[in-house]
Amino acid sequence: MTATTKKLTMLAVGIALFVALSLCLQVPVFENYYLCLGYVVMAVYCYSFGTLAGTVVGVFGVVLYCLVISGLRGMPGWALGNLVIGLALGACCRMTRGMSNKALRVTIQLVVIVAATALGILVVKSVTEQILYAQPFVVRAGKNFTAFVADAVMLLLSEPICIALDAPARKIFPELAVSKP
Repeated sequence: MTATTKKLTMLAVGIALFVALSLCLQVPVFENYYLCLGYVVMAVYCYSFGTLAGTVVGVFGVVLYCLVISGLRGMPGWALGNLVIGLALGACCRMTRGMSNKALRVTIQLVVIVAATALGILVVKSVTEQILYAQPFVVRAGKNFTAFVADAVMLLLSEPICIALDAPARKIFPELAVSKP
């Protein structure tokens, strides 16, 4: 199998995992919002396979998830929000990877997770929905606040999973992994 085929296969597996975890393991946290466990997959891909891989998994995973559960309703905002989150999280993981101070590295990554999720969900998703649905930004941001909290919590909880799965990912897929042993 060529490196390109392996990369495409790994992306397809990541997207499928994003959708499957989002559909099959729904943990209710707010009135009608569930923790999106697909974000764990997106975070692991950003951490171990790079910015592009994590972003592709997050964007296409949420597109397929939205198409399965509700058609196009909500999908553009989620996809653009995940684009921002994936790019920021992947870039942060890449830039902090070589830091010798583990506590500082994790702290920076956690701060970026919260900031990127706020930007992606509260700003980008809300602006997208404001344009599409002609509702005031404040209304959209208010409705998206619970999604921001739930998604940020899920991504924060993903950090130890990313750290734990990084070494096995490097071992199993050395040509795809971006981290150094």
